[in-house]
Amino acid sequence: MSAHSHENTVPRGALMMVAVLVGLALAMTAAFRLAQMPPTASPVLERAAAGVAAIDSRSLRFFDQADGGVLIERIGDTPAVIEPGQQTGFVRGVMRGMARDRRMRGIGNEPPFTLTAWADGGLSLSDPSTGRIVELNGFGNDNRAAFAALLQRGPAK
Repeated sequence: MSAHSHENTVPRGALMMVAVLVGLALAMTAAFRLAQMPPTASPVLERAAAGVAAIDSRSLRFFDQADGGVLIERIGDTPAVIEPGQQTGFVRGVMRGMARDRRMRGIGNEPPFTLTAWADGGLSLSDPSTGRIVELNGFGNDNRAAFAALLQRGPAK
């Protein structure tokens, strides 16, 4: 019968370094909390503080279609349709998250969302029913463009 070893295979120095890192993270978190440092500013708060104005805004309702496309009712204008494969993944993903928030609060899909272009170049999608705001600039130019196109007036592309 061979001897079975229970020797620790992680070097003691590595364990001490991990303990120091965990302790440092906890100490920094406690220091920030005790100092009551505000969290990083959100784009919404930064725009409000700087007085950045909205330059365009649209009220929109989103509906999934059986073929995988997305029908977008642009209130006061012609509807837009995003055909399957044309950036539907990003639009559908954002709208799924917004719809989930509404379902958790017992809100249907009747109230429109608000798409807003800001003077500082920002683009946001907000849900006035829940107060949730998604800043669309952080998702890359192509994904931002999928929503920015919905601000255009006239016949849908």
